[in-house]
Amino acid sequence: MSASHLPPFPARDYDFREYVAARNWIAGGWREAATDHHDVVTNPRHGQVIGTVPMSGEVDVDAAVSAAAAAFPAWRDTPMKERVQVLYRVKALIERDLEELSWLVSHENGKTYEEGKASVLKGIECLEMGISIPNMAGGPQLDVSRGIKCEVSYEPIGVCAGVSPFNFPFMVPLWMLPQALVAGNTFVLKPSEKVPYGAMKLAALFHEAGLPAGVLNVVHGGQAAVEGLVDHPKVKAIGFVGSTRVARLVYSRGAAHGKRMLCLGGAKNHLIVAPDADLELTSTTVAASAFGCAGQRCMAAAVMVAVGDTQALVDATAEQARKWVLGKDLGAIISKESVERITRYIDEAERMGAKVLVDGRGATVEGAEGGFWFGPTVLDHVTPEMPAGCEEVFGPVLSIIRAKTIDEAIAIENASPYGNAASIFTQSGGIARYVMERVSAGMCGVNVGVPVPREPFAFGGWNDSKFGHGDITGWDGFRFWTRPRKVTTRWAQQKDMTWMS
Repeated sequence: MSASHLPPFPARDYDFREYVAARNWIAGGWREAATDHHDVVTNPRHGQVIGTVPMSGEVDVDAAVSAAAAAFPAWRDTPMKERVQVLYRVKALIERDLEELSWLVSHENGKTYEEGKASVLKGIECLEMGISIPNMAGGPQLDVSRGIKCEVSYEPIGVCAGVSPFNFPFMVPLWMLPQALVAGNTFVLKPSEKVPYGAMKLAALFHEAGLPAGVLNVVHGGQAAVEGLVDHPKVKAIGFVGSTRVARLVYSRGAAHGKRMLCLGGAKNHLIVAPDADLELTSTTVAASAFGCAGQRCMAAAVMVAVGDTQALVDATAEQARKWVLGKDLGAIISKESVERITRYIDEAERMGAKVLVDGRGATVEGAEGGFWFGPTVLDHVTPEMPAGCEEVFGPVLSIIRAKTIDEAIAIENASPYGNAASIFTQSGGIARYVMERVSAGMCGVNVGVPVPREPFAFGGWNDSKFGHGDITGWDGFRFWTRPRKVTTRWAQQKDMTWMS
């Protein structure tokens, strides 16, 4: 790997491939980290080591932030219409490399190829939102009095940072980068140490697209790198996506430093199923929500709240779960430790009285027996007090809680400390509206299993699923990475001026 070149990822199938040792991207080039501590990067499908990743510390973080600070004045002074041209070129490069990037996501994260491709395509959609910002960012102005005009412009903050999770190594950074960079900020990205390569590819693609050196930097590592960014006096704003426990800690630490913080946490999404729900639509959609991406996404269906006489819907959903083919329809779990954690949730639920309708424990895939696998799992007669019924499992596990009425189902959803997503499955417009007006969640759906808002509608939950204000994508995302400047102008004295004007 040369100073600025990243070799293509070689795989075009699921067969195991090694890749490069990860390096930090600072000031337009690859750099060795100032640390002897490296972790391994493991392909979850095979349980084999792809490469290594440095566990960067304060020295590396300071180098990246210093590079971003040095690049900021020139990037800030570049007209927005010129900044956005880089995003146009990045979009074309991602489309050119779509197959390579999809396989890369699959190999470092464990997704199926189709899921990896879908996540890259969603990243392109986020880029397109960023590309549209110059057509939206013209600030309003108004003649507020005779001869006096007020106007607002959106100014960059300076050096910004983002911390992204393992489950979407290419897409989640693109929730942040387009709006932050188009706004005129410079950026330091800290990807999950489990999946460093998606962020490295993004750095290489932005470089190829002509982004000036230092505008985007990538630092690998774990807790020390995150804390270094949060504590650094030159970092003005931070976006974070991860677990609720860590999101709360990062938000509190950054807020104590007076930084602008937006930290997205975990979820326990409830899909309420009414007795009149369409059998085929509901069963297939709930299963796809619960088991897609191996349940390792904050928008996955974690709980199906079956209201009243819905036994046929429960049976049909369990039957759909049995159709999912491990390794083909459902990818691997990120680590051996995660498989063990998910297994404990199932074991405990069973001991507490839940019925295992579909059991994914101990699953393996022929030809990839060393991988980290967990099959689709459906638990019936779960209660909200069971850990599987109230905690984030983050695996392909659907817990079914029975409720007598819609109001009881809503109460179960609202009792959860999380508030990322909620859906209602029904053929009644009245019931749908009743539920949508009462559930405590930021992203809601009617007969939709994964109610992710498409751009320009912004991504973000409520309650313990988000710490901070606004959402991380869409127009809210642009406003997070900027600060409004209000200017009031008068050029001439008015003859009929009063004390008010």
